Amino acid sequence: MIGRSLAIAGSIIADAVRRKVVWVVIVFAAVMAIAIPSLPSYGVGVIEAVFREVALALIYVASLVVMLSLAANRIPSEVERRTLYTVLSRDVRRWEYILGTWLGVFAVMGGVIAAFCLTSQIVGLVAYGDPMWRLWEGALSILLETGVIAAFAVAVSTVAGPVIVVVASLGFVFVTHARTGLLGGPDNTLWNFYPSLDTFNIINPVAHGTGVDVAYLLLMVGVFIAWVSVLLLAGSTLFEKRDV
Repeated sequence: MIGRSLAIAGSIIADAVRRKVVWVVIVFAAVMAIAIPSLPSYGVGVIEAVFREVALALIYVASLVVMLSLAANRIPSEVERRTLYTVLSRDVRRWEYILGTWLGVFAVMGGVIAAFCLTSQIVGLVAYGDPMWRLWEGALSILLETGVIAAFAVAVSTVAGPVIVVVASLGFVFVTHARTGLLGGPDNTLWNFYPSLDTFNIINPVAHGTGVDVAYLLLMVGVFIAWVSVLLLAGSTLFEKRDV
């Protein structure tokens, strides 16, 4: 069963390469390199922290753009071109198709984020003499968060078109990062029940501190697995009920 999902994931990776999605990485890497000379120098050591913060922000934006370009249109376009019928006629279950779609998008994002993080390391080493290994902690958090958002986008794409998927996904990002603004803090009784992705927000400790420990990295992985499992299950359920 997993083999069929992996085959679908492979087709998405091939499609991403064919559509030259990798150029997104190059464009953002160029923007980052150009921005380096304009970074303010607040003092010894601080400019490196600013660079790490900008690099992580650009990695996040790049991965979000790549994810939406793939996840928002994949299933709707397959339905429109009727190629989905051919795939499902080969004993591929709908949940396998959903899982394979998400795995393909997730794999492409992993490649984009890794390439961008490596580029950031090289620039950091050349410009500041610092390889900035902590950037990989931030890259992992970004991969996990965008993986959750991708699962949401794939789930919505089973019942909606690309435009709605993009708008809904961006709304999902806003809502899941608005807990502090809406509830104020942990003293609010609803704090622990509010759907939030704040667990993945480790830009400050990575950019300005010493990073996070292994226990916190494992916590992020656990939250990631829980979110993705629920969202892909919801997407599979919606897809099963759809008449295609």
